[in-house]
Amino acid sequence: MRWYLTGVVVSGFGTTAMWLVSGIWVKSLTGSDSLAALTAFALWAPVLLGPLLGTLADRVRRRPLLVVLNAAMAVLLPLLLWVESADRVWLLFAVLVLYGAQGAVHEAAEQALVATVLDEGRLGTFNGLRMTANESMKLIAPLVAAGLFARYGGGPVALLDAASFAVAAGVFALMPVREPRPERPAARHWWRETAEGVRLLRASPVLRPLVATGAVTMLLAGVNGAAIYAVVDRGLGHAPAYAGVLYAVQGAGSVLAGLVTGPLLRRVPERTLAAAGLALFALAVGVRALPYAATALAASAVIGVGLPWVLVAVVTAVQREAPADAVGRVAATAHTLVLAPNAVALALGAGLVAVVDVRVLLPLLALTGLGWAAGLAARARRAAGPGDGEHGGRRAGPAGGGQGDGRFVPGDDGAGRRAPGRQGTP
Repeated sequence: MRWYLTGVVVSGFGTTAMWLVSGIWVKSLTGSDSLAALTAFALWAPVLLGPLLGTLADRVRRRPLLVVLNAAMAVLLPLLLWVESADRVWLLFAVLVLYGAQGAVHEAAEQALVATVLDEGRLGTFNGLRMTANESMKLIAPLVAAGLFARYGGGPVALLDAASFAVAAGVFALMPVREPRPERPAARHWWRETAEGVRLLRASPVLRPLVATGAVTMLLAGVNGAAIYAVVDRGLGHAPAYAGVLYAVQGAGSVLAGLVTGPLLRRVPERTLAAAGLALFALAVGVRALPYAATALAASAVIGVGLPWVLVAVVTAVQREAPADAVGRVAATAHTLVLAPNAVALALGAGLVAVVDVRVLLPLLALTGLGWAAGLAARARRAAGPGDGEHGGRRAGPAGGGQGDGRFVPGDDGAGRRAPGRQGTP
């Protein structure tokens, strides 16, 4: 999958650059902080439609879909050269919404493709390397984007992003992957297929607690992110720009986390890794309340390690557990459930920071996270006996088949039980 990782690196570089510059671009043209903040909302909003958009990834072959998605953005982004005044900012917002929608489908197709072509033993390693590649770009791309924007404006950044999408489309097109065309009965309906992905996730005793853990983690991360400037200003006595140093250290921690995730997932189940990641994250958030630069830097590095562990555990479990013809829908549903709380928490955290001292708020977040991590770890230990199925194999059968075809079979209590599954395609 070297070709795939190359595509991730290239597209991740351009995406990080564009996401950073969009708010600065709007602010420079309009002078409005509110409109600049809305750029993040425009990018996030399509995530709420993730389950619906993810259905597309299960209706067509995933590699050609990735090629089309990247090529479409390569064609669309040069339109932003026309955004030269405040009265044309609407075009930037329109492109950002399409950008977010493309990202939701892209994420579902990526996860489904990986689940199709890799055997189970390599999923954790690959997802960890993918995380490392993405986080590495976050260390480099902001510097390049800021320099380009300061010297030439937003247009060249849009062209850089378009070029990265074009290269990624070419890389995905060259991937030596053979995919069968999905077989879909004519009577199937888009909404019904989307609901089926939601049902499969809800019925899985493995995925349900993991996705809930991811959602709780991102909720806490959103509040923690909203408090970062209060920590820098009130706690450390530094200028706001010092937040960039903390984020850089966090990014370095995430790069390290991605490298060790694969070996860890070969030794422990996803629930255990998620519990450990949440515990590390929560502990580091509590330490951030201390008024010392050294502890703040150390906490940022630990947050950078713990947070990716939770996210990679969720992604790997979805790829391992979801039926082969429903990975896109289940992945998109999980993606929405995990990331949507972060957007809500950013707004909630902004309000909380105004009324609650961070020396109180951050320890409360830490206690909440540690309590949830302890509960998940206890549940993982109880499930570690015979018949656990934590690593029982990805289902290869159709999502709508009968018992024994490798799908999740809901029980009378709605919690669901697992039918014997077949191994994924190597």
